[in-house]
Amino acid sequence: MPQSGSDNFPQDPPGTGMAVTAESLYLANLLLIPGIAFVILMVIYFKQSKSLPPLARSHLDQTVSASLWAGVLLVIVNLVILLLGGYDGAYTWMVVIIYFTVCHSSLILIGMLGLAKAMAGKCFRYPLIGRVLPEACRGMA
Repeated sequence: MPQSGSDNFPQDPPGTGMAVTAESLYLANLLLIPGIAFVILMVIYFKQSKSLPPLARSHLDQTVSASLWAGVLLVIVNLVILLLGGYDGAYTWMVVIIYFTVCHSSLILIGMLGLAKAMAGKCFRYPLIGRVLPEACRGMA
């Protein structure tokens, strides 16, 4: 008779918990608590990134990079709105709707995919905006 308990399940790769935390903070920054989650993510990045296993380091690098790109996109959208006549201009809502439909939803979808990969214990590189995976992570993707 097989034993019950955790012996039946393989161990998670080292760094899975931190990888899930990084991806969750990235999504929280986009959806729930913008700014606060970003600050927490950056504190983790600057304090712990050098000592993390490759899986956690990979996900932390990807989420920091994507968060910075999300901020850049937000600044660009605001500049476009200002150039098209300000916040009272005729094109304001068009730009806002296009941004949320294309950019913001794409960032959320990529973050959800990253969270699924982190929960599976696999490395993941964000398309277009992600950093190069560490050498130790290339076989885990």
